Amino acid sequence: MTRHTTHIWRLLGWGVTLARHGALVGIENDRNTPAPVRRLVKVARWISLTGKGRKPDYAGAFRAIGPAAIKLGQTLATRPDLVGAEAAHNLLALQDKLPPVPLADIRHEIESTFERPLEAMFASFESEPVGAASVAQVHRAVTTEGRTVAVKILRPGVREKFTRDIATYEWAAAHLEAFGGEASRLRPRMVIANFKRWTMSELDLRREAASASELAEQMHAFAGYRVPGIDWERTNGRVMTLDWIDGIKISDNAALDAAGHNRKDLAGRLVLAFLNQAISGGFFHADMHQGNLFVEASGTITAIDFGIMGRIDRRARQWLAEILYGLTTGNYRRVAEIHFEAQYVPSYHSVAEFATALRAVGEPMRGKPVSELSVGQMLDGLFAITRDFDMQTQPHLLLLQKTMVMVEGIATQLDPSINMWETAAPYVRDWIRDELGPEAAIADRIRENVKTLLRLPDLVKRIDDRLPGKGGAPEDVPLAPFELIWQKRRGPAWLGYFGAAAAGAALMAGTFAGGLWG
Repeated sequence: MTRHTTHIWRLLGWGVTLARHGALVGIENDRNTPAPVRRLVKVARWISLTGKGRKPDYAGAFRAIGPAAIKLGQTLATRPDLVGAEAAHNLLALQDKLPPVPLADIRHEIESTFERPLEAMFASFESEPVGAASVAQVHRAVTTEGRTVAVKILRPGVREKFTRDIATYEWAAAHLEAFGGEASRLRPRMVIANFKRWTMSELDLRREAASASELAEQMHAFAGYRVPGIDWERTNGRVMTLDWIDGIKISDNAALDAAGHNRKDLAGRLVLAFLNQAISGGFFHADMHQGNLFVEASGTITAIDFGIMGRIDRRARQWLAEILYGLTTGNYRRVAEIHFEAQYVPSYHSVAEFATALRAVGEPMRGKPVSELSVGQMLDGLFAITRDFDMQTQPHLLLLQKTMVMVEGIATQLDPSINMWETAAPYVRDWIRDELGPEAAIADRIRENVKTLLRLPDLVKRIDDRLPGKGGAPEDVPLAPFELIWQKRRGPAWLGYFGAAAAGAALMAGTFAGGLWG
């Protein structure tokens, strides 16, 4: 087990790096930052010999810290409610690119994991990678059967590096949550537990290959969207081989126009593809940034990189569809009721008051193109009311929120005039009709007329709270008991205080993100 002092020095080192990039100013000035954390931020800034006036470069700071921080920074780019609009915008520029691993090391990884020479599997293997990211790099190759493929190989030692850094994230999260208040409401331990689960899955390329295969089956009937096929004979935990994609990056507007593609059609199809995955299938590609989407000559959108996938159970999908449709049609009362049914909002609050708060967020947005108001802005408004209604973070919805923002950004780049709500509303309405059937209208009438009878007694509610599958969230990931540094019986008192301050995770620049609504 890693010592407390190791975590402290690790956090302090990251803090100094953040300070040198001016990335601690927001934490130091935030009124929600615990006082001990604020003091330690000043210490880190003092050690770095950096003043408060430096222009923050959050992306540069996370890039300097290392691969795990890069992944973390990309997640924080979707959370302006936590890191602020300026930091979130800066982190959007955080490219997951690192210098490539030499071919000799890549050859060793492939040959050692398959226990065969490279030439026994590939007739040709290009020495220069087509992409080198924090977790893996990709080479173009031709199999011995003559099939052109992309070969993705984990960077040597990356699993060990991530494991080490995530252990410190867990340590920091436990201490941050112990401060209580706003830090406790954001449930940092649960967020890091989910982040760990997603990251460890991404570091097993067999899981990524299985996800790609599952998504391909789910989307096979959706015209104009494709997932590359997997070469299972050349895939294992450290290496994944899949069909090579010849296409234009979806971010290259000039190339798309030159090739004669209809960008307006591409934008609408991308939005519907996401809705099909998230609402119809409950299994969606959660890393749909511009570098992972291509447009083939036929106009087909092809996705790659399936290391991060999201799941939503059927009940939560029904709620999600009704929330989206309620916001597009202005039925804020129903949207509020769903939040209470899903137990996102504690029952001691007023449904009517929450509906009014939702109206304040939704009305300015309705009927306007995304160039004027966006889903991202809507989420910001929702985040603003979370504290007023004691809404705990919902980590199981974090990936969905992140993906919604990504899809909106790409769709807007393709078609600046697109209205996400108008595009989504017909699909969501049809899905609700098909899934709930004509009896839905009758059920709504019954709910309105006999809603008093539909409210279960408090005793039954308390029992239900203890049953699996309560509300709209899956059961929380079990969290093991964690010894806080100030609980140790030995060691000087100053070390406990110093560790407690370090644990705020403020040194990770707002590391701990919340759920869909905060």
